[in-house]
Amino acid sequence: MGMLPVRLGTAMGIGVVALALAGCLSLPRDEQQTQTFFLSLDRSAGGASIVEAKPKASILVVNVPVAQPGFDTPRMAYTQRPYEVSYYATHQWADSPARMLTPLLIQALEQTGSWRAIVPMPTSVRGDHRVEIDQLALVQDFLQKPSQIHLTLRVQLIKLPEHLVLGTRLFDVVEGTSTDDAYGGAVAANRAADKLLREVAVWLSGCVAGSQGIGCSR
Repeated sequence: MGMLPVRLGTAMGIGVVALALAGCLSLPRDEQQTQTFFLSLDRSAGGASIVEAKPKASILVVNVPVAQPGFDTPRMAYTQRPYEVSYYATHQWADSPARMLTPLLIQALEQTGSWRAIVPMPTSVRGDHRVEIDQLALVQDFLQKPSQIHLTLRVQLIKLPEHLVLGTRLFDVVEGTSTDDAYGGAVAANRAADKLLREVAVWLSGCVAGSQGIGCSR
């Protein structure tokens, strides 16, 4: 009988160690379940069309987009009810949509050939024009089937150093998903981003093509 407590204690100790090891071993599996997606331009689509812009006439400074509340995060947003936003638990973007879209917009702008240089903020470069972007939202909408990706942002072109607003426009692109899951949303989001950014690039080229913002008409 004197050995029973020792054996029981030993068994409990082994059990605790086994549970601890099982917990440690399960962590990598949980981490591997997190899927990370990114946004990119469709390289096969070619450059954006130019609307008789003055080639390489100006230096354009591009600000980092400002997202709407709830969308300034790498978490992948979706909605199932009006006025409510939710996030996937094990799926995420490589960075916030605002930070991912900035270099892609610069790529789309460079492909137009309308600008002498395109410089992201922050910078000490004195540009001729500045692009301000806000009201950014990227969300997968499950209010209808199949689900849809909504990508929205507002663009404003400002002439420097006068700080004259040449044009302001709200861009909104909707893309249907092939599957009602995070991956289907990521694929549709890439199509939406490619389409929207090329539209923005063409619109900005048109803005500088006209005098005093005449080329900024929709």
